[in-house]
Amino acid sequence: MRVRLNLATQAQQSHRRFLLAAGSIGAVASIVFLSLAWHVYAIQNVDARFRAQSEDVRRKMTELQRQRAELEQFFSQSENARLHDRAAFLNSLIDARSFNWTQMFMDLERILPGGVRVVSIEPRQNKGRVEVKLTVAATGDEAKLKFLHALEESKQFTSIALDSERTPNKEQGGDQKIVELTAVYSRI
Repeated sequence: MRVRLNLATQAQQSHRRFLLAAGSIGAVASIVFLSLAWHVYAIQNVDARFRAQSEDVRRKMTELQRQRAELEQFFSQSENARLHDRAAFLNSLIDARSFNWTQMFMDLERILPGGVRVVSIEPRQNKGRVEVKLTVAATGDEAKLKFLHALEESKQFTSIALDSERTPNKEQGGDQKIVELTAVYSRI
């Protein structure tokens, strides 16, 4: 018969817990490492696409700047500059001819109160807008205020600026007020 005796000075220890913990930590570390590696790979792909797009935009900008320089050189030639000046002159004539005097007089007549008469009207084109310089004569302060209020309330006359106001001497009709103002006229 055989008897099994353990003659070791210390009892046998199991390292199973250590191995299980080390394996678990290694598996988690491997997963984290793989996810970080995937993240770095994705960032490199995005960076490569961004660099390609940036280079494409830079190339297009260079091409557009070259085309712009060519066009500026073309339009700076003397015959083209004269043509541009002539076209600007003709466009200003067309704009001046297209001003609708009848419509402006109808709009002015509609807002003109009693006791106020128009002395002079000077329209001029300024940056695509029609500025109208009006000189009106009012029989008194009340008529003048009614006219200014009606002008401010109208949709056709905007940016109203009072240039001057004077009362003529007695021989020229001293009971009237002469008002000069500037307004922008636009038919809406």
